[in-house]
Amino acid sequence: MIKFFKIVSLLEGLSYILLLFIAVPIKYMQNNPEYVKMLGMPHGLLFVLYIVLAIMLKYELEWKGKDFFMVCLLSILPFGTFFVGKYLKK
Repeated sequence: MIKFFKIVSLLEGLSYILLLFIAVPIKYMQNNPEYVKMLGMPHGLLFVLYIVLAIMLKYELEWKGKDFFMVCLLSILPFGTFFVGKYLKK
């Protein structure tokens, strides 16, 4: 389950970076919302999957509230989910 969570966290982080730093600037600089539409749905699905897996792992691994909060916080920070694997090793 942790291996799957790490994969989802990397994909979620990648989709977030693409959305923030490629799709959104194109939307506002070139007045073209197509990339936001194209990347928004996969990112949203990956984000929901990330949170659901985090909740499942919270109970499976008996995380304390601080650990769960940190994993959730990393999901909303740009580049944050790339560090989830390192954080889980602690």
